[in-house]
Amino acid sequence: MTETNKTTLVIKEFILVGFPGFQDQESKKILFTFFLIIYLLILMVNFMLISIFVVDRNLHTPMYFLVCSLAILDIVLSTNIVPRMLALFIADSRSTPFAACITQIYFYWCFSSVECFLLGLMAYDRHIAICKPLHYPIIMTNSRIVKLIMYTWLGGFLNPILALALALRFPFCGPNKINQCFCDYSSVLLLACGDILITSYVALAIGLNILFIPLIYIVFSYTKIIMSVMKITSSGRMKAFSTCGTHLLVISLYFFVTAGVYISYRIPGTSFDVRIMAAVLQNVFPPLMNPIIYCLRTKEIRERFVKALRKIRNILTQM
Repeated sequence: MTETNKTTLVIKEFILVGFPGFQDQESKKILFTFFLIIYLLILMVNFMLISIFVVDRNLHTPMYFLVCSLAILDIVLSTNIVPRMLALFIADSRSTPFAACITQIYFYWCFSSVECFLLGLMAYDRHIAICKPLHYPIIMTNSRIVKLIMYTWLGGFLNPILALALALRFPFCGPNKINQCFCDYSSVLLLACGDILITSYVALAIGLNILFIPLIYIVFSYTKIIMSVMKITSSGRMKAFSTCGTHLLVISLYFFVTAGVYISYRIPGTSFDVRIMAAVLQNVFPPLMNPIIYCLRTKEIRERFVKALRKIRNILTQM
């Protein structure tokens, strides 16, 4: 094959297929409405949580810095995926330029990595608070937690570089259809021309390390926390478990959903629609539930959240 023919075969855009079993207009309208409502709720509850944190100086503590950072992450993570997906459902906008697709993959991997690191950092915060309460004000100052949060974001943005660089070594000469609602690494790598086996294993190893290293530390931290809590009085024990309960719910939600997606891709006979829905819910369900969990389980946030809702209601009734 001549060099000219190779150049003409290199694809410049990808085509998103969406849900193969829901290609009729009625199904697309239902999907659009469902995910639009979820996305608007994600924006509303997370922005409200951030606003409460910014306005109330009593919440300017390390734990709530972490909660606010998680809310920001939930907004950008869902925004990276959902708007493009909504355009696919309502406008049948399937074509995605090559550069835009790679950019979406990069940020998707970045934000997912940051979430894993941030949950690990939250476990560290709880570990120090429960196991070393007298040293907590010295170890976990506001300035130190801000630096640690910045490191988690920096680490998340550096993580995808190697895997993406390995994938981009290959030419993409067709086909160009992605069986997904957004551009994800595995689906795009399958379209590369060449032997991608080693690259796929390297990317899998990086992904598993990002997922399991924070998880192992979280398990270790909470094992130490439980051992410490069992030594204190029953009243103090309940307070400690209540403090950690919110974080454990958020951790369980994220890792169980992620594990469900991983398992769904490896169960023989699982339909494309189930796999795609699992991958989509991984990006919208935790961002929706995280602020709700914090508002329901944390007294300070719950009280301020209720006050904020009352103010909004009063403003709307006066209009």
